[in-house]
Amino acid sequence: MRSFVTRLFCLSLVVPCCADAGVGDPQVRTDHDWYPGELACSTFERLFATQAAQFERVTGARPVTDEQKALASWLWRNTHYFHGEEGAQDLWGQGFTTGGDLRTRDYWTGQFAHGFGLCGTTHSQWTAELDALLGHTRSRGVGVTGHNSLEVFLTGGVYGDGKWALLDHDLSTLIFDEDGKRLLSIDEVTQNWKRLTDRGYLPAKQQGWPVCGLHPGDGGVFQSCDVAEYLAGYAGPPPMVHLRRGETLRRYLEPGLEDGKTFVFWGRNSNTAGIPGPERSLTWVNQPEKLFGGTGGVRHQPGQARYGNAVYVYKPNFENGDYKEGVVEEADGRLIFEFNTPYIIAATPADDSPWGIYESGCTNGLVVERASDCSVLVSTDRGATWDHIADDLGGRVDLTDFVKGHRQYWLMIGCDADGLRDANLTISTVCQANPSMMPRLTDDGSLVSFAASGNAVVSAGPNLDHAAQHLIDGAFDSPKVTLELKTARGEPAVEVYAAAHVLSGNPPDPSIKYTIEYSIDAGMTWLPIVADWSIARRGENPPDFWSQSMCYGSTKLDEPTTGSVRIRFHNDGGRKYARCEAHLVYRTVSDDVTKVTFGWTEGDEERNASHVFAQDADADSQWPLPTGTDVKTNWVEFAPVAR
Repeated sequence: MRSFVTRLFCLSLVVPCCADAGVGDPQVRTDHDWYPGELACSTFERLFATQAAQFERVTGARPVTDEQKALASWLWRNTHYFHGEEGAQDLWGQGFTTGGDLRTRDYWTGQFAHGFGLCGTTHSQWTAELDALLGHTRSRGVGVTGHNSLEVFLTGGVYGDGKWALLDHDLSTLIFDEDGKRLLSIDEVTQNWKRLTDRGYLPAKQQGWPVCGLHPGDGGVFQSCDVAEYLAGYAGPPPMVHLRRGETLRRYLEPGLEDGKTFVFWGRNSNTAGIPGPERSLTWVNQPEKLFGGTGGVRHQPGQARYGNAVYVYKPNFENGDYKEGVVEEADGRLIFEFNTPYIIAATPADDSPWGIYESGCTNGLVVERASDCSVLVSTDRGATWDHIADDLGGRVDLTDFVKGHRQYWLMIGCDADGLRDANLTISTVCQANPSMMPRLTDDGSLVSFAASGNAVVSAGPNLDHAAQHLIDGAFDSPKVTLELKTARGEPAVEVYAAAHVLSGNPPDPSIKYTIEYSIDAGMTWLPIVADWSIARRGENPPDFWSQSMCYGSTKLDEPTTGSVRIRFHNDGGRKYARCEAHLVYRTVSDDVTKVTFGWTEGDEERNASHVFAQDADADSQWPLPTGTDVKTNWVEFAPVAR
């Protein structure tokens, strides 16, 4: 039972040397038509190639025009992301329900950690994808009547130099003109919204695409076009996992974990059909083949789409130096381990209330077990403050309440390596993950492809208190911010990502230039990440604007560096930065191989199979996995193996 919590401060410790172990960025894909897994969609280049292939298979046409590319993206979004209420991340350090803007605006977090969001959330995230696909400020969120929608700016052919077009994912709605030649804008739809949003009105003009595909009454939101949100989302680093030797990552495609009844999630508890956690009963997810060509929309099916889990189990080896790969600081009597994930740490709430995840008493997100009496403390702000549960029973301590809703933590163990040799230290972290991003097997044999880039990520942010530990110049809520970070164990950094939440004004001034730069020589010289970024207000605009925007970008370093990297944010209009974040992509040092294991059922029979891939494998490394019929994928697991 928990009796009290203490807040402690970190002492300066010794940074350990690198250990040549583990695996950086393992990924797989299968030959499943709709849900092949992360290797098919973990970068924009991979995603667009997969979207194009699926669009061509569905429509018979390769997407080459702006309209076709946008439709391919819309098809993917509808079949891989559903309407739901995700848990917040406490980005502002004021709790999960207070502070600044509470939306998850990062595209990759939304796509991989959640896979669901409300209208404003999904459309904000999606702008990052559409802008990567078509160009800067080529999409925008739009406030309509009681809803947040989206438009994309299409060019070429009937669109000429450019026209806005309605492309609403959350309501599964796009509308062609009466001749079926081009997509209409929201402003055009508002002028005759009752007729144009009627599923039965000139259905042939839709060319097989739905109107109000989730509910026939959704069209009422298009009575007005009120607010434009430019640059409403951003793209941080693509999802990368760094598995240390002694660590496994198993992803479950359905709630329940191994025993089928342990429910760990990060979102509204709908508790539908007796299964706790987020779900959606009206969605194209898990029935993608029904979207194109249908006229009746989806049918209500309780639990049609739910969440999945990513479970990390880490058992560091103290008999040799392997444990050092997970340690960021080491001194006599204590070790500090780090944890980073592209997913989001989840929780089993103490009750069945809709937002029980925000209350105290949550469990199963982070559990530490050891056969010793050493203390255990955890920090989510890079060691500035530490949380500690005084009572621990039987060597098991549950730290979920301190790390839930985060994507990283530091864990301090009050023993040195010698004292942990026989402690059987086990660190289990359970995250929420989008099952639509997980690989699914097919009937009658499945081909599994593998790649491991050898990369991993260290971050400053996205949480404000985490980023604040890296602030070396300027200040948040001011027009200038400089962050500094480096890799934990001297690994070479090869790429940098940065993003800023800017108070850009209403209306946003297109003449203001925003800049993000980096320096690897302590600020003597600066190189661009984002240069001359502006907020272009394209085409016709509604009468009001969101007064904020995101500025973001990435670049490969001219040369790898093991030293500190500085990232500087500034603009020439005096606009303040509410929040900034930076991420370094670094090369792991390892020659370990990766054991990939799938667990599935064929009817009532449970099966599993494993294959070992080389560390330097690329996407052409393939494994023909023998499967039978009536295949249902249950989980997939990665584990580093010493070679």
